[in-house]
Amino acid sequence: MLAKTYGSAIIGVNAVSVTVEVNVSSGMGFNMVGLPDNAVKESSQRVISAIEYSGYKIPGKRIIINLAPADIKKEGTAYDLTIAVGILGALGEVDSVAFDRYVIMGELSLDGTLRPIKGALPIAIEARQRHCKGIILPEANAREAAIVNNLEVYGASNLKQVADFLNNEGTIPQTIVDTRAEFTQSLNNYEFDFADVKGQANVKRALEIAAAGSHNAILIGPPGSGKTMLAKRMPSILPPLTLSESLETTQIYSVAGKMRKEDSLISIRPFRSPHHTVSDAGLCGGGTYPQPGEISLAHNGVLFLDELPEFKRTALEVLRQPMEERHVTISRAKTTIEYPASFMLIAAMNPCPCGYYNHPTIACTCPPGAVHRYLNKVSGPLMDRIDIHIEVTPVPVAELGRALPSEPSAVIRERVIAARAIQTERFKNNPDVHCNAQMTSKLTRQYCQLSDQCRNIMEAAMNRLGLSARAYDRILRVARTIADLEASDQITPTHLSEAITYRSLDRDSWGK
Repeated sequence: MLAKTYGSAIIGVNAVSVTVEVNVSSGMGFNMVGLPDNAVKESSQRVISAIEYSGYKIPGKRIIINLAPADIKKEGTAYDLTIAVGILGALGEVDSVAFDRYVIMGELSLDGTLRPIKGALPIAIEARQRHCKGIILPEANAREAAIVNNLEVYGASNLKQVADFLNNEGTIPQTIVDTRAEFTQSLNNYEFDFADVKGQANVKRALEIAAAGSHNAILIGPPGSGKTMLAKRMPSILPPLTLSESLETTQIYSVAGKMRKEDSLISIRPFRSPHHTVSDAGLCGGGTYPQPGEISLAHNGVLFLDELPEFKRTALEVLRQPMEERHVTISRAKTTIEYPASFMLIAAMNPCPCGYYNHPTIACTCPPGAVHRYLNKVSGPLMDRIDIHIEVTPVPVAELGRALPSEPSAVIRERVIAARAIQTERFKNNPDVHCNAQMTSKLTRQYCQLSDQCRNIMEAAMNRLGLSARAYDRILRVARTIADLEASDQITPTHLSEAITYRSLDRDSWGK
């Protein structure tokens, strides 16, 4: 007897439909075809044990399983439940009439218990696109899948429960999530706030500008000056996620298997801080079984690279293309996978190997030339993509003891949102550009026009400070953002002068 059940294969951050065909005939054996990987092939032992443990008997028959389409590689353990239900349907133990109405996915334990799977959200989206009535999957993935509307989601705990449900002999509670309510309830629920930061007014100002224009930034300062503390608070001043951005981010975390049982939607901007020993694949994605990397997990949020010069140079260089194109492409011999990677880079580094160059009270002990050699660990093309350089100095002890309240993140965020609204209106006819940091050279010339006075200031700064040519456009874009924060149509000398101060590492005098 032939039975067909339906599942999905994950490709990138999307899912494609997979039909599991099970044929039971006379003979002996268990064969699986359709380009399964080792984890799928090993499912035969889990499936047989789970079926028997659930009270069903498998007679001495030949079982042939085909995973169609056969030209797509099937990976992982999520097909266990699909295959088990298909075998029970082919044996006549489960009514196969309902198979067409549901997508069925889940990993089985030997006793028939269902374990969570990766990619429940894109699988649910694919099920809705196929006009399925519902999806049956492990209970731990139910809330994650239930954010997809117009789809019935049933979270089961074991194989027997699924079989009884399909035979109309039992029920599985339907999981219902009010997506908009869940999204609104946890919006802007940040763990860190700028109100906790004492002093550092100049650094907070620079980070506000970075947030307003989505500019990449680097913090340079000695150990203990507060670089990491400030960076962790960066998501709290970014504009709130839209529902569309929240769904995109949740989909990536679902594919990566980083959703918890109680999670439904990710409603705050991600903050990812990989260790400097991270591999190229860990940072950008890939691996034997391709998975999203840290830059994709930071999509719509912040990627924080602490101790930037300590990262492997090869890992940093692969960031260059994703920073420009806002996606990363993983190419293999038989397939190409694309992951979204629209992130804001915040980096931090010591100014020199000993960490105390430019420190107000502690002398630098590095030998001559060490500062330049340390900075040169970060390539020029990568530094070229960082708009704002912020020098961070330690807060004096006297200022730490003061109880003066600091400005909270919510107040800063309102100014950032207002500046972003101006940019949204400015770039409404440029769908690929959303903020000032993404302006092309043509758009920079169009929207960053300078008066004669501003041109004189710019020329003098380039000559006096020895700024590199690559700094020119970056300064203009940052100045445009500063003007937006003040709701100014024109870039004034004040805006331009402030923007010039944020190019520390381009100056000839740095490290001398």
